[in-house]
Amino acid sequence: MKATLMTIALLCAGAAYAQTPPPAPPHAADAARHMDDLATLLDLTEAQKAQVQAILQQQHAKMKESFEQTKASGTKPDWQQMKALHEQLQQETLQKLAPVLSATQLKKFQILQQQMHEMHAHMAQHMGHGDAAATPPAQN
Repeated sequence: MKATLMTIALLCAGAAYAQTPPPAPPHAADAARHMDDLATLLDLTEAQKAQVQAILQQQHAKMKESFEQTKASGTKPDWQQMKALHEQLQQETLQKLAPVLSATQLKKFQILQQQMHEMHAHMAQHMGHGDAAATPPAQN
């Protein structure tokens, strides 16, 4: 009797687990939240939000592809090359966003990008990466 009840309980638990959709990857949830925040900050329409999201996903895919190509070649990505590529992709992104966003929205986007860039540079400096790590601090 106990074995039968235990089997039924396990089957029910298994069925409930099988019907539960798998959680979205953490990155997907972060990206969706980031896009919602960006839409709010820039006061995007639904149409603009879809266009901006597509443009930003293209930028991310290009950067990832470049990193993967460098990694596949067996060489370690050079910081300066990756930085130059990132800046080039940022310029391309701004050019693609210009017809989608108003002048005010585009300016806000640039400010947000600059703030995020500064935050990443600050974090890289404290982690021993980037330009700050290449030059030792001045001695008194």
